Amino acid sequence: MIKSHQHFFNFILILLDAVTVGLSLLLAYWIRFSSPFYPDWVKVLNVSDYLALAAVIIPIYIILFAIFGLYKPIRTRRFYREGEMIFIADTVGILITVCWLYLTRNIYFSRLMLGYFYVFTILFVGLERYLIRKALTKLRAKGYNQKHIMIVGAGALGQQYARKAAENRELGYQITGYVDDYYPKEDKDGIPILGTTRELDQILETHRVDEVVIALPNTSQKRINDVIDICEFQGIKTQVIPDYFALIQGSKPSFDELDGIPLINTRYIPLDDPWKNVLKRSFDIVFSTLVLVILSPLLLVTAIGVKITSPGPVIYKQTRIGLNRKEFEIYKFRSMRNDVPDVGNKGWTTEDDPRKTKFGTFIRKTSIDELPQFWNVLKGDMSVVGPRPERPYWVNQFKEEVPHYMIKHHVRPGLTGLAQVEGWRGDTSINERIKADIRYIENWTPWLDIKIMFKTPAAMMKTSY
Repeated sequence: MIKSHQHFFNFILILLDAVTVGLSLLLAYWIRFSSPFYPDWVKVLNVSDYLALAAVIIPIYIILFAIFGLYKPIRTRRFYREGEMIFIADTVGILITVCWLYLTRNIYFSRLMLGYFYVFTILFVGLERYLIRKALTKLRAKGYNQKHIMIVGAGALGQQYARKAAENRELGYQITGYVDDYYPKEDKDGIPILGTTRELDQILETHRVDEVVIALPNTSQKRINDVIDICEFQGIKTQVIPDYFALIQGSKPSFDELDGIPLINTRYIPLDDPWKNVLKRSFDIVFSTLVLVILSPLLLVTAIGVKITSPGPVIYKQTRIGLNRKEFEIYKFRSMRNDVPDVGNKGWTTEDDPRKTKFGTFIRKTSIDELPQFWNVLKGDMSVVGPRPERPYWVNQFKEEVPHYMIKHHVRPGLTGLAQVEGWRGDTSINERIKADIRYIENWTPWLDIKIMFKTPAAMMKTSY
């Protein structure tokens, strides 16, 4: 049933991916060598050379797509997760291709053509997967390609699963019925109770079932084991909803193991993935380096302005709490008078703060005073995008008062973040700020970072100090 359909679907998917990758390479070749955008003299190799390259590239990409899980069932996987895997697999694929061309001394292949191919593959494979997903969603909503589910346990967990399946018709989950030892054989919210766990073997013989979902309390360990044994005897896959599910509903759990011992991480953090962490850190290094180089004249002028308008150091350092609760020194252009007593770690800066210089007021209003923090990014203390770091005094206070406050320290702090572009900047609600920070941490993608960066200038314009 479902398994045979999945094998056939994967076969079709591999064919479509192969065609899409091949067409991406052909289009990149045409734009670079056959389109009117480039003169004839730039042509170096014939199309046959690129077809030979395609014979190498296509199998590499198919293998990479398989390694990164792009041929696993996609019913419950969000599209942006699939997009991430396409981006990472394509990036690894182009790096392997370039290395292979270098090692085999194929130095005449156009680097620009390979760049076009890289972009086209991400776009076209992403579009292909999006269209397939939409087509399957429509088919499932109409009753095709259904996955027949039987739920063992008609209590609160089982009922909640059934409701979710009914609410998300596009997943194609069809609830065949419940199996429960304590409810009589009658319909429960329109779903029949087919019998007890002692009758499960016979029930599976007479009903079409692709999967059994076990929603029994942990105290029923023997019954759970018996149900799994019966399902495996019948060759039917089982999934277990943990009885402690209520403890992790407010977060996004992930699963791991230690030498066969299953572990549940009660909060999913995408940046715990080494590939994603490397991707974000690489972007931080490149972006902060470019900013520091391009804006070096502005940095020099600002430094001179700070120096001539108020005696004291140009750079102001302040201790903040960062990744893994470690302290670091954050850098800013000094905007306060150096001869006025500091309020220490306990005061917020206000719009009419008498300690600010006139030049300091300007650079704070325009956020120019924050530019030295790109050096923090380059050092690895911070990221371009992430939760804003706080001083130790406030961290110690907020962790006692604000639920889940310390979760923000699971990632590097940032120059800007989701909370800031949503308006929770400065002396605003710390509870709302943390909610936004946690949403960012649990839903991080490269595209979310880019979206926040584009929104940052507008958010900065709304800040008065």
